[in-house]
Amino acid sequence: MGIHRLNHAVLYVSDLARSVAFYRDVLGFRVIPMTPDGFRGAAFLQAPGSTNDHDLGLFELGRAAGRSPAGRSTVGLYHLAWEVDTLDELAVTAERLAAAGALVGSSDHGTTKSLYGQDPDGLEFEIVWLIPADRLDDDALAARKRIGRLDLDRERKRYGGQTRGGVGISVPA
Repeated sequence: MGIHRLNHAVLYVSDLARSVAFYRDVLGFRVIPMTPDGFRGAAFLQAPGSTNDHDLGLFELGRAAGRSPAGRSTVGLYHLAWEVDTLDELAVTAERLAAAGALVGSSDHGTTKSLYGQDPDGLEFEIVWLIPADRLDDDALAARKRIGRLDLDRERKRYGGQTRGGVGISVPA
């Protein structure tokens, strides 16, 4: 049996309270009380609907910490991607990210519909809805080789705003 999913990610942040507030208020994560006794400067969060013990760990470096040069002058992680169940949820997330000034892009990757955001430290993440396996067609599969403009209204009309994404792909059928 090999690796089958990402369980959690841990990020270094400059201001723990600010980052916790962002992930809680904008993306709906909840704080899980599991920071070791006597340990300061860390928080553990769980995504809405997750069955993971925690999905995100945040470790504070302090406000003097500089932004990561990864991708500009050093190697490093580009982004993490989290799934939502429906296109309606993706649309609500787009509104919340935009209201927070954290929405930095969106793309149609054929089989996936994606938003891109940045947290308060400029760390990028993706929020994605996957077309269910039984709705994949030749057009969607061919479009994986290009990056298109995401038209959420069009996709909601095509697939339905409440259609559960990823079924048969990342979610058992």
